[in-house]
Amino acid sequence: MRFLIGSCLLLSPLLLLSAAPQSSPPATEDYSGMYSFLREGEFVQVTVEEKGNVSGFISRFGDTESDKNEFLDQFFESGKLDSNHLSFTTKAVHGTWFTFEGTLARGAGKRPEEEGYYIIRGTLNRFRTDADKTKTSQDSRRVEFKSFPRDVSQ
Repeated sequence: MRFLIGSCLLLSPLLLLSAAPQSSPPATEDYSGMYSFLREGEFVQVTVEEKGNVSGFISRFGDTESDKNEFLDQFFESGKLDSNHLSFTTKAVHGTWFTFEGTLARGAGKRPEEEGYYIIRGTLNRFRTDADKTKTSQDSRRVEFKSFPRDVSQ
């Protein structure tokens, strides 16, 4: 009889643990939002959609003779997020388009309403065609774009 009572006392904590609700897996990061771009006042809008598809656009100041200091929006032609690996290609505007390959990660910001809560790091390629569309040049650079503060009151 003592053995039976002792066994029940030993097993009861295990039974309680197995009956406790299991913790759910950690929520996936919501990387959608606005990020800084190359110059002050420019930004990248990233929207993560189903199945890792990414849409968005770059808003930047033009820098050619025909669009100097005009605000240009270059929408993503394609975009993908696989785990934290981000890639996108923009449509051409005035003979210029961009490609990006890199990662999305947590940044130095402590809360989503702080700048830099998320960081996009990687290689940005800029392609330009000449006026005759006969020559294309490419510039590559390592970049880091910080997320803008989010309005979390909603």
